[in-house]
Amino acid sequence: MSQHVQTSPAFLSFADAERSPLSIRARALVFFDPRSKRLLHQLEELAATSFAVLIQGDMGTGKELLARQIHQRSERAGLFVAVNCGAISKQFAEAELFGHAGSRGASASSRAGWFGSANGGTLYLDEIGDLSLPLQGKLLAALENHEVTRVDALQPTPVNVRLVAATSIDLAQAVLVGKFDQRLYHYLNEGRLDLPLLRERPADILPMAEYFLGLYAQRLDLPIPQISVQAQLALETYGWPGNTRELENVMHFALLVSGAEILEEHLKFSQPGETSLQRIEQQLDQLVQDGDAAVLQQLAALFSRGVQSVAEAARARSKVS
Repeated sequence: MSQHVQTSPAFLSFADAERSPLSIRARALVFFDPRSKRLLHQLEELAATSFAVLIQGDMGTGKELLARQIHQRSERAGLFVAVNCGAISKQFAEAELFGHAGSRGASASSRAGWFGSANGGTLYLDEIGDLSLPLQGKLLAALENHEVTRVDALQPTPVNVRLVAATSIDLAQAVLVGKFDQRLYHYLNEGRLDLPLLRERPADILPMAEYFLGLYAQRLDLPIPQISVQAQLALETYGWPGNTRELENVMHFALLVSGAEILEEHLKFSQPGETSLQRIEQQLDQLVQDGDAAVLQQLAALFSRGVQSVAEAARARSKVS
């Protein structure tokens, strides 16, 4: 199913058949920001190996897109099979994952389970932390032994499956409190990808905003408006608690309420006015962490002037009020 992911050197998205208007997953990724470019390089290195991969990232950041890209780059002949672990039936979880011997009248696909369906390909387990501890242990055994024992089967079935798992929680913390299998965590952590929050990839924001704008303009047969300088600044300084999925919604709404140009007032943020300071704080932290002595001296001088200016502005506003 690798043809279901459309790629360019700096862009990933789902094909139309893979999109759902009800989905909360991110539906596009770009790689213009330096952190994103490093991530893409790490992905391509991992894709060439046989390691299981653990993708750590917040909701709406694009974990499934990365998983599909790993499958495509690995050139495995089998299918890419995506499973939401939170949606697996508690009663029939083992049969859903590993398959069951079944009756003579049952179809082959119904007996194979997710592992069997992904044989020769890639099994993507989203929110792997939602699996029960007993199932986690059986998953690890299947991965290590390259075989599964279907429910009610007398003999194990060989499988050739590459696992890509994703999580939005800290699995190391889950291990510490006894809610995630330690051995499975170490097995997955050999091939780990950390997907940064959208606000931590600022150079990706405008290219992705323009992509979503073009996507909905084409879908709705509308002209593509320009994004004003003020709106661009607002997009880049907003904190994006909903990550890429929120950016898509914001650009969709802005297209519908704007004319020839998208203004800042057309951007319907979920947390308006709350995140500009957070964004500045994050940029400051990054400068302090990465800057050399000369940069830090310039930063200190800038803040010295800035503190005085802010104090004077605050006094002036207090007199007016």
